[in-house]
Amino acid sequence: MTAQPAARACLSQVGKQYGQHWAVRDLNLELKPGELFAFLGPNGAGKTTTIKLLCGLLRPTLGTIEVGGFNLATHGLQARAQMSYVPDLPYCYEHLTAREFLELAADLHGMDQDYARTRMDEVIRLFELDRFIDQLTERFSHGMRQRTVFAAAMLPEPKLLITDEPTVGLDPRSVRQLKDILRAHTAKGNTVFLSSHSLDVVEQLADRIGIILGGKLIGCGTLEELRGQAAHNGPLEDVFLKLTQPEEQPAGMDTP
Repeated sequence: MTAQPAARACLSQVGKQYGQHWAVRDLNLELKPGELFAFLGPNGAGKTTTIKLLCGLLRPTLGTIEVGGFNLATHGLQARAQMSYVPDLPYCYEHLTAREFLELAADLHGMDQDYARTRMDEVIRLFELDRFIDQLTERFSHGMRQRTVFAAAMLPEPKLLITDEPTVGLDPRSVRQLKDILRAHTAKGNTVFLSSHSLDVVEQLADRIGIILGGKLIGCGTLEELRGQAAHNGPLEDVFLKLTQPEEQPAGMDTP
């Protein structure tokens, strides 16, 4: 197949409101081709809402989101065709085998049959699914489901791969393999958007890191740039904790 140009994703002045609460506010973010972008934040900071907005599962209250030059609101099919999403809780249709699940994914992406067969063989080897490819997914452990869902996501060689807590439930060997796979994917000019609480994995992999707090992006850049913002030259965990720590109240002010 002819290689498609890399997809650049842009979120411009994006906000999402639920009632009187803004889950995300004034979010400006550019995801560049060939980079692994890590998205961090405490629980309830707006990470999941941002991911759903980027995937097109939610529509923003304000602002625009583009993937590969296509506006998600007006050209959703073209935008979503360039991306794959792996949620934090991998879901498989339990009455399908892993092979049938991959075949379903190929059909949903509208992949050419010959290309789909070639790619299926590649992802089966890549994620070491050979031993259980023809077993029903209802028998799978969490880690096996995670590998199967990742294989389905990588099947169409997405220009933008969005993944939430990708290493949860994986054994150390599988984590190492996944890190290698994600790095190889970006080396081809593709983009990975990764949300995780595993800061050691983020520190090893990320080209740039965004930190969200209270629905607002409070930091974005390389680890060195975030260290400068935090005025702290330690590991990512220390930098993250310093940037997201609650502001100290002035002396004499009591919390109600």
